[in-house]
Amino acid sequence: MRLNPLAGLACACGMALLTMVSAGARDLFDDIYEKGKPLEATLRTLTARFTETTTSSLLTRPLVSHGTLAVVRPNRIVLLYDDPDRRTVSIDGDVMRMVWPARSLDQRTNVGAAQRRIQQYFVDKSPSELRRHFDIAASVATDRPGAWLVVMTPKRKQIKEGVATLELWLDQTSVMLQAMRMTFPNGDDKVMAFSDVKVNPEIDPSIFQIRTR
Repeated sequence: MRLNPLAGLACACGMALLTMVSAGARDLFDDIYEKGKPLEATLRTLTARFTETTTSSLLTRPLVSHGTLAVVRPNRIVLLYDDPDRRTVSIDGDVMRMVWPARSLDQRTNVGAAQRRIQQYFVDKSPSELRRHFDIAASVATDRPGAWLVVMTPKRKQIKEGVATLELWLDQTSVMLQAMRMTFPNGDDKVMAFSDVKVNPEIDPSIFQIRTR
């Protein structure tokens, strides 16, 4: 299965999306943004457990993985996968590194361009700017109690080449990201669901050390 650098940036993208607002007449998305502003202003670190489900035409059945996520803003992220194989995906600045001992894989990818696209299209944007790049719809989620669902469909060809649709489930009380789905142009998708989320915890720097076995 081809490793997509954009998929490795899913969590960074999700964090950036907490800053979004909608344009035009006030609607549910405006309310979500207003409620999330205090969190966005104070969020510095985050840890969570995650369940990642990858569906691909190259897989006979979805691949389900579990692990731990740690984030230090603005651009330091690590995903420690526990199963079905132990592996580590880290983003530090412009470099994404994947270490997968069971496959003897140690791969570094420059994701600076992808990071800049996230900054360009998602972070600190006005409503009109966001609406130029995406069709955005917000609703009460029917599949996750107590959550809102935000669906983003890119308008620009450059974004469409990387992702066809972004879906975000946000907790109605905390406005924290419960889950996100990235659907890619070839129909493959990746869902990440989060639990045991901790906001602004002290993070031991050793968690960012790469596990080689």
